Amino acid sequence: MNKYHHILTKIIEKGKNQKNKKGFITYLLNQTLELKPIDLLELFEGHPVAKKKLKDELQLFMNGERSTEAYREIGVSWWDYCGPILVNSYPTYFEKLPKLIEKINREKRTSKNYVLFLGSNDTESNQQPCLSLIQFQIDKGKLIISAYQRSSDANLGLPSDIYHLYLISKQINLQLKSITLFLGNVHIYENNIDGTKELLAGNNTKFNLNVA
Repeated sequence: MNKYHHILTKIIEKGKNQKNKKGFITYLLNQTLELKPIDLLELFEGHPVAKKKLKDELQLFMNGERSTEAYREIGVSWWDYCGPILVNSYPTYFEKLPKLIEKINREKRTSKNYVLFLGSNDTESNQQPCLSLIQFQIDKGKLIISAYQRSSDANLGLPSDIYHLYLISKQINLQLKSITLFLGNVHIYENNIDGTKELLAGNNTKFNLNVA
């Protein structure tokens, strides 16, 4: 069982129940998921991830593209509920990433923490980023990425964010040592519980997007 599937199992077996504006969830608080390159390989080989869509989505984020129509053109429809424009969401912050990556590649300072903050308080938003912070550190010539996720849909959002972080790491000219996610609230929606059990049993399944 890969580490991602392990946290899915933990949510099902030990999670608490709660209702939010999107529906009923089973959740855990303050979980840590550390993934080394071998763990990433196991995850991406053993779990279906929409790799091309996520790669194209990340590129649009980094280009600062805010039109949901542009995302539909690459086959990404999960932003449709936000309306025609993504307001104070991922593109607002990810468009700063290319310059940060350029700076890391230029400096490669082991004494410095390079940080990308996502989201700000008291501002209008139709989808506040669930991924709140990405930190890049260099240890003995290797890249360590740490990310804080305030809220994580374990079925859809979490594997997508992991893949985005992996794609970001490939743009930095250092060998990747690990990607660690600190998950403030990681959850499975009630209508995806059975599908999660099917996935863990080795069967193909499809998860539902919960929006409000």
